[in-house]
Amino acid sequence: MEDGRVFHGIPYGAEGETFGEMVFNTGMTGYQETLTDPSYHRQIVAMTAPHIGNTGVNDEDPESSKVWVAGYVVREPSRVVSNWRANRSLDDYLKEQGVVGIAITGTRALTRHLRERGAMRAGIFTAPSEPVEALVERVRRSPAMEGADLAAEVATREPYVVPAIGEKRFTVAAVDLGIKGMTPHRMAERGCEVHVLPATASFEDVMAVAPDGVFFSNGPGDPATADVTTLREVLGAGIPFFGICFGNQLFGRALGLPTYKLRYGHRGVNQPVQDVRTGKVEISAHNHGFAVQAPLGEPFDTPYGRAEVSHVNLNDQCVEGLRLLDGRAFSVQYHPEAAAGPHDAAYLFDEFCEVMSRAQA
Repeated sequence: MEDGRVFHGIPYGAEGETFGEMVFNTGMTGYQETLTDPSYHRQIVAMTAPHIGNTGVNDEDPESSKVWVAGYVVREPSRVVSNWRANRSLDDYLKEQGVVGIAITGTRALTRHLRERGAMRAGIFTAPSEPVEALVERVRRSPAMEGADLAAEVATREPYVVPAIGEKRFTVAAVDLGIKGMTPHRMAERGCEVHVLPATASFEDVMAVAPDGVFFSNGPGDPATADVTTLREVLGAGIPFFGICFGNQLFGRALGLPTYKLRYGHRGVNQPVQDVRTGKVEISAHNHGFAVQAPLGEPFDTPYGRAEVSHVNLNDQCVEGLRLLDGRAFSVQYHPEAAAGPHDAAYLFDEFCEVMSRAQA
């Protein structure tokens, strides 16, 4: 760790060395979706669940074409794979993908350390030839997450289309900032033809697909580095908008709100979020290290009309959603597609369709 804390263990996955921001994930399931989530680009992920790899790896559950985590830390790797869909072990999968990992007995101590000291840079080294002091210095010279502009590194280079399942009802322009495969699928299930565009898409690129609505996806990096010009033009044109995770942060910035880095972030499938309009509490899937700073409990002015915080994290009162009061644009900080579960927030895709339907009327 960059503060000098050292953990020893045995190799897991590929051998070698790797650097990244050290974070932890509290999910007890869904490790395959976690590994292939582009939002984890340049992060070393430690799993707090004690036993990882039980169900192996299959070819149906990846959220993208590769593993994006920079490194992987587990407590006790499963010695046996047991699932009817599995075609290889997690250990073999990590080796195939070149992901350097480690199994340590101290994942609880590591998690407590991050909660007390905050997320920080770290490195994993298999049989290093240098002394620990030299390895710590190398970690300290590795890139930090603050100020990192990473969305374009994980986004598609070329546009592609996810066709509607069944009757086509809407056309959606989805700006890929690190999109997960299940997200356009959830929209396609609701009759949306989804045109997935590169992170650098201009307003003209968005309008070229004649969208009924515009979507901004999840993604890695510091939202303060991203250009929100296209999103501001979308909002100025009154086009229905929906954003999740990184897209929520960019929506906040487009509204004139600042973003900030959380101490250790929210990552897992068990985060309680309250819809302030209804009082309903959703258990939600998260993966973010930054958040929007916005006033809670009262509407505020933006260049596009009055807005409000729509959802709040019950653990720390972090902003988990924003919306314009006229109803044409909204976002959430969590992942309603939740391929590994839970599915409490799936209704948000229905809300997006309702917003587009009203705009068509």
